[in-house]
This record gives sequence, structure tokens and C-alpha cells, in this order.
Amino acid sequence: MDSPPNLETVYQAVFSLYNNTNPTEPGKASLWLGELQRSTTILCVGRTNYFLSVFAWKIADEMLHQKRNIESCYFAAQTMRTKIQLSFHELPQEAHTSLRDSLIEHISQINEHTNSAIVTQLCLALADLALQMSSWQKPVVDLINRFGGNAVNLWPLLEIMTVLPEEVNSRSLRLGANHRQHILHELNTNADTVTEFLKMCLKNSGDNLQIQVTILRCFTSWITVHAIPLKSVPSSEVFMYALEVLSNQSVSQLHETATDCICVILQALGEDSNTNRDSDNEIIVQLQQLQLCLFTSVMNLEQPYHLSVAYEDMEKSINYCRIFTELAETFLDIMVTGSENGKQHYAIQILDLVLKCVGHHDYEVAQITFNLWYRLSEVLYQKNSNDLNAVFGPRIERLISALCRHCQMEPDHVKLCIDYQLGLVEEGGGGEEFADFRNRVSDLIKDVVFVVGSSNCFQQMFSSLTGGPGPQGQPVHTPTWDSTEAALFIMQAVAKNILPDEEAMVPRVVQDILNLPENTHIAVRYTSILLLGELCEWIDKHPQLLEQVLNFLLYCLNQKGLGSAASGALLSICTACPSHMITHFSGLLQIALSLDNFAISNDAAIGLLKGVSIILAKLPYDEIIPAIKELCWFQARSLWTLLTNRDQIERGTKTDPVIWLDRLAVIFKHTNPQINDPNKPHPCESVVAEMWPVLSDVCETYQRDVRVIERCCRCIRFAVRCVGKHSTHLLESIVKQIMNKIVLLYTVHKHSCFLYLGSILVDEYATDSECVLLNMLQAFIGPTFEILEQEDGLKNHPDTVDDLFRLCARFLQRAPISLLRSLAIGSIVDCAIMACSLDHRDANSSVMKFFYDLLHSGRSYKDRSDYTIRRQLVQNILKEKGQTLVIKLLHASVFELSSYMLSDVADVIIELTRNDADLMSKWLEEAIKTMPSQNAGGAPTATPEQLLEFHSIVTRSETPKTVTNALRNFARLYR
Repeated sequence: MDSPPNLETVYQAVFSLYNNTNPTEPGKASLWLGELQRSTTILCVGRTNYFLSVFAWKIADEMLHQKRNIESCYFAAQTMRTKIQLSFHELPQEAHTSLRDSLIEHISQINEHTNSAIVTQLCLALADLALQMSSWQKPVVDLINRFGGNAVNLWPLLEIMTVLPEEVNSRSLRLGANHRQHILHELNTNADTVTEFLKMCLKNSGDNLQIQVTILRCFTSWITVHAIPLKSVPSSEVFMYALEVLSNQSVSQLHETATDCICVILQALGEDSNTNRDSDNEIIVQLQQLQLCLFTSVMNLEQPYHLSVAYEDMEKSINYCRIFTELAETFLDIMVTGSENGKQHYAIQILDLVLKCVGHHDYEVAQITFNLWYRLSEVLYQKNSNDLNAVFGPRIERLISALCRHCQMEPDHVKLCIDYQLGLVEEGGGGEEFADFRNRVSDLIKDVVFVVGSSNCFQQMFSSLTGGPGPQGQPVHTPTWDSTEAALFIMQAVAKNILPDEEAMVPRVVQDILNLPENTHIAVRYTSILLLGELCEWIDKHPQLLEQVLNFLLYCLNQKGLGSAASGALLSICTACPSHMITHFSGLLQIALSLDNFAISNDAAIGLLKGVSIILAKLPYDEIIPAIKELCWFQARSLWTLLTNRDQIERGTKTDPVIWLDRLAVIFKHTNPQINDPNKPHPCESVVAEMWPVLSDVCETYQRDVRVIERCCRCIRFAVRCVGKHSTHLLESIVKQIMNKIVLLYTVHKHSCFLYLGSILVDEYATDSECVLLNMLQAFIGPTFEILEQEDGLKNHPDTVDDLFRLCARFLQRAPISLLRSLAIGSIVDCAIMACSLDHRDANSSVMKFFYDLLHSGRSYKDRSDYTIRRQLVQNILKEKGQTLVIKLLHASVFELSSYMLSDVADVIIELTRNDADLMSKWLEEAIKTMPSQNAGGAPTATPEQLLEFHSIVTRSETPKTVTNALRNFARLYR
């Protein structure tokens, strides 16, 4: 957008966005308005209100003054907030004051009828401005003085005071660590002023729910950033009010806000407990007093919790559970450390309160507590103390029993839907959510079961199946199908931890499963099959039962609803019992050739083929060849049929070539025979040669369908990996055909999977055929640069970037001199330098790996014969591009890349230093000089001392971890 639009045009676009009945028009309006919000064209210079010099700001300001309707006001307020948040650098510093005054004017006109969304946007805009505008020294005091005396303005003022601390750590505001620390110090200085202000607001709030909620939110916000010290919390009227709200059956919104407040206070207490663990006695005593105060206050909420359960007030029950769980997490280390002598610390009673929440009739309450139990298990595992396990064990048993009850299915839902990915899912009523909950329960039990022992847990569930006594000795009634299924589900979670030589319970369980009556509920049968699969290691030690188990699973494969579970169990048994399964291979092969006769999902079929392939690889050499040919041709014939008939593809059906490609791929991937005689050809060589014409025709026929092509390349990849370097015949013929095919198709369609497949060929065959493979790379370069050099080409094609530099890195690992001498290396390095700032995990990782391998090849002694040549070639590249690379790496680390990606950058920097420490020191010094000295608001970014320290740490570091930490700390100075 190069020129300012007419204001009426903007109003029309806003109207179209919200009101146009034509389905295409709102989308067009949204794009046009988004372009307007991003506009930066300068209209006028020298006017008093400099912030109007960019027309998006001017239009937004004018629309807020006119107040024609809610939609236009919201758009204008949102534009103001977005521009201040993301484009504050557009404005000269002398324009900041007039922008502030204009926003304050708009906010002063807010009343009780103003739309809350508009209020939020305007308050966020002013808060973001206050944080970035370094010349505004005391915004908190100024705003309270400006608005605090007028009851009408209390709402927006409280909203500003709420979002101000929240925005301090906003990723969108590049405040820099130094300025952010200054802001936090200023907030702490104003804590008493804000506390008194909130006290006054609370006193005068009357029955105004909106004001009461915002007061609690504001207090919570200031506690979150530690602006209000914790020691002042017990005497705070707002804290006492939050407890009062929670003690009564208050309205939901107020109750939830009070819950957030108490939870944040408890989180802050936990942080302070860790920070001040080694402080002087006075601080420790203050901390203990605060802990006792909060402990007592929260424990007093037990009765209100029971009332919420009695009144079936789910929302409040969840709130109380959150508070109890947060209290337990805060006191976790204290209760464990205090119980190390075998005596129970007083704080352990919090767990009993949490367990009452776990016993709530709705599993949504129980799952709130999961993180607490994870943390407790981690602490107890590290302590490795039998005394502690004895203290906490009974509570873990109660937890498991309660979770088992929650895992019971609704008996009323007789009609069931079975899905291999989700387990057993009830139709309707949130079945998928329940299945997800059960999966989380399974993961949790696997983590905590060591406290009581897997065998004890198994025994506990086994007793519930057989009607034996419960964990506390209480009688157990005859189990119903739903309680039986739930117990089996819990047993499944711990089955792999059962010792393979266990003889007391597991044999009885296995025999009971194998002898299940025909009229057994399908859910019980389904989970029993899953349990058999988890007992695969036990079955490996009891091969006398293997044939019975296989017959049972084969029977279940033919049962509607049980096939996918049976195929999963077969895969587990094939993986755990390969030596025993060899004698059963012919039966497995017949199963694999009859997959389409079973009512199982394609994922389950692929899993079964994986198991068959694992056993196939264990066969004697001469038996592998006919077996794998039969297995592969069964899939290939279906592909030939599709290629011949050219039917319309229906995803997920037999007309979808992806089905057969995935099955072929899994066969090649998991057929890994041990070849003892290097003179013998690979047993899969001939079948790979036979499959290539089929795969080649798939590429040709479906060349425009990127989904099919990607799966075909994946299949070829596993075929190549399967035979690897063992096949001279394959290298001489088929590999060249593969290269010619993918180069031709890539030139036309530019599917990046061809680049990836090229990297596989380089990895396997570069040492034998590097010249041919280099020609392949050079053929790829032209079409690749053609799309990457487009506007936003790197950003729009991260997969191509990823696969290109993965290919180049493979060359540097396998045939470095060929690539370093090639005419394309300069352009490749230039492209990689540009891609350094690409904030895409996989693509950036491949770029950094390319640079790492490039630099490492110049100093590696792995092949001493060509070391001097490699060294010189790399030094020539660095002499020309080293300074640019270091500047780009530094700017990318600070301004573009996510923090978790900096470890890859650190690897490159370490390699640069190891290549030439003096030169790297000089390059880094020049790169640091290019960093801005001030942020957009005029606040200084990094001090000279900080810049010097960063340079020193990086240039002297010997490990990537040290450099990574230095980069993260340095980036915080500008973010």
C-alpha cells in the first residue's frame, strides 16, 4: 500500500469484514485491512503530532475520535496496539509524547458502556507505549494521578495497571534485558502506591463485579513479576478478599479470578523458597512464617470444596483442586525432605486433600493433579529411599485405585467404537477426550509405580479381578465388566515392568485371557489383547505359551473391532521374541498376505508388516530371498493395477497408491538381515531391482501429486538403505537410473523430497561414484535457487532449504573435495548465509549442520592424504565470506532465531574459533559493532562492559554449551 486510502474506504472495508454476506468479501477485506495496519509510508513531516506521519496511525486515531460504531473502534484500537507493539521503531522519539497524550485522551473517554474488547486494546496500547518509551519516567504514578480520582476512569486505569506488568515479558516488545530490569525495579518502587490504590478501589467497589474482578487480576499481575513483595501479602486487603471469595460460594468469574490470584502467590512462594534456601536466618524465618500462613489459609478451604461437590458446582471444584495442587507443588520439596527420617512432615496432609480431589466423580478434576504426581515421582526417584517410599507408598496406592475407577467406561454406552490410535472410545459423550485421559493415566502410572512396585500394583489390580481383598484390606465385590476392563488397563500400564520370571499372577492372567468366554464384553477382550502385547517380554521367557498366544491373536484378527489391537500385540511379540517366532514365520507370512481380509486400519496393517519383516530378517540367508519377494510383490501388484487402471485416488482406500508405498517402505525399513559372508550379494538386492520399475512408474504417473511422490521417495530411500553398499550391481545400474529420474522430475516440479533422496544416495554411494553424484547436485542447484531467490523464497520453502543443505552436508561428509572444488560452492555458501536467519527448526538446523561440516572438513585429520587441500579450500571460502557469516550469525541469534535453536549456531561458532581463533576474534568484534546501541524507545541496549564480556566468553569458550548460554544472554539484551 503506497498511498493513504480514503477514510470512507476504510470504513467500508471494516463493514465488509464483519457484515458482508458474500463469503469471499470478508476475506478480501481482512487482507486489505491487514496491509493497511502494516503500512509505513510517511505522509507528512514537521507536524506537531509526529505519530500521524504514518497513515495507519493517522486513520486509527481519526476513527477513534469519530466513534461511528463498535467494529470500526475495535479495528482502530487494535491497529494502535499492533503498531505500538510491532512497529514502534517507525516513530521518531520526538513523536512519543504526542502519541501518549492522544492515547490518554482516548482512554479518558471510556465509560461503562464502552465495549470491553476496545478498552483492552487501548489499555494494552498505552501499557506497551509506557514500557518502550524510555523518556516517560514514572508512568504508574502519572496514570494514577491522572485517572485515580474519577470513578468513571477506574475500570480502564485498573486494566492498564493489570496489563503493564503482564507486558514486561512480552516477546513482541524488544525491551532488552537492561531496560526490562529497570522497568521491574520501577514497578517494585511503586508497589506501595499500587497496593494503596487497590485498597481504595476495593473499598469503593461496592457490588461492581467488573471492578472486583479487575482488582484481583491487577494484584495477581503484580505478584507474578514479583513487583509486590511476598512478605506484604498476608497483610494485604486484596489477599484477604481473595480468601473471602473462595470461602463463599461466589459467582464463577470472581471465584476463578481469586483462584488465579492464590495460585500465583503459591507459585511465587515456591520460587522464593528455592531462591532463598541458603539465605540468612532472618529471611528463612520470614519465609517459614509466610509458608505457614498460606498453608493454613489454603487448608481451611477444604470445607468449601466439599460444598462445591455437594452442590455439583464443577467449576468451583476445579478451582479448589487447582489451589490444593499448587500448594502441594509449593511444599513438595519441604514435605519430602521433612519425611526423610521416616516421620511424616506436617505438609504431607496436603496430599490427602489432593487425593480427595482425585476422588471427585469427574475425571477432569483428577487430571489437574497429574503434574504434581509427576514431580513427586521425580523427587522420590532421585532420593531412592525405601523409607520415603514407605511414607508416600500408601498415597500412591490410593492414587492408582482412584485412577482405576476414573478409567472405567460408562456401562450405559453399550455401542462402542474401536480405534487403534485412541484405544477403546465410546461413541458420543466426549469419547476422544476420555481416551486421551486414559492414555495420560497410563503414562502417569508408569512414572509413579516404582514407589509401590510394579508387582504390588499388578497384584492390587489382580485382586480386584479375582474378588480378593483391596489394598487396605477392604472386601471387593464381584467385578463388573467395566471395573474388570479398567483393572486390565492399569495392569497393561505396568506389565512391561513385571519381571520375566514372575510365576504367581501372570500365568493365571494370561491363561484367563486365552480362555475368555465368547460372551465376554468386547471392551474387556480388547484391553486383554493389549495386555498380552505388553507382556511380550514375559512371553519370550515362557515360549511354551507362544503358540497358544499366537492362535488367540490370529482368531482375534478376524473379529470385528479387535483386529487392530491383535495386530499391535503381534508386532510387540515379534519384536520381543524374534528367535522363538522364526518357526512360526510361514504362518506370519500368510497373515501378511491376507491383511486385506482383516477388519484393521492401515496403520495396524503396517505395524503387522513391520513385525513380519523383523522375523523375516532372522531367517537363514537362502530363505530370505523368496520370502521378501513374495511379500513385496503382493504390494507391488496392487500398485501395478493402479498404474494400469489410472483410477481416481480416494485417500485411505485401496485406490490410494500411498497405502501400498507405505507397506513396501516398512518392509524395506525393517528387513535388516545379518550378512556374515561379504562375498555374497545382499539377499534383498534382487527384489529392490525388481521393485524399481514399479516405483519409477509411480514417480512418472503421479509426478504432480507431491503427497504420492514424497511417499514414493520414502520407499526408495528405505530400499536403498536396505541394500546399502552391499550391492555393486545396484550401484552400477539402478542408482544411476534413480538419479536421472529424480533430476528430471525435480527440474519440472521442484518437489524437495527429491533433494532428500539425493542426500541418501550421496550418503550410501559417494565414495564410489562421487563424480556422477556431483553432477546430480549441480543439476539440482539451478531449479532450487530459482525458487529460493523469489521474494520470501527461503521463508516460503523451508522444506527445500532443509533438504538442499542436508544434501550439501552429506557431500561434505562423504566427498568434501568434490564439493569444495565445484563451481557451485560459492553460491551455496551465499545461500546458506542468507538462510541463517530462517526461523524454522529443521531448515535452520540443516543450514547450521552444513556450516559445521564445511568448517570441520577444513581441519579434520580423518583422511590425512587430502588434509592440506581441504584446509586450503575452506580457508579460501572463509577469507571471502567469514566476516559476513559471523555478522549474519550474530544478528540471526539476537533478532530472528528462537532460543532453543542457538545451540546449533554455537556449534558453528566453535568451529570458526577452532579454525582460526585470532581471525574469529576480529570478525566477532566487527560484528558486535553492528549491533544497535539503543532500542526503539531510546533506552540503551548493552553496556560496553557487557559487549566486552560477551566477546571474551565466546572467543575463549571451548564447548558449545558455553557459547549457547552466552548467545542467549546476549540476545536478551536486545529482546
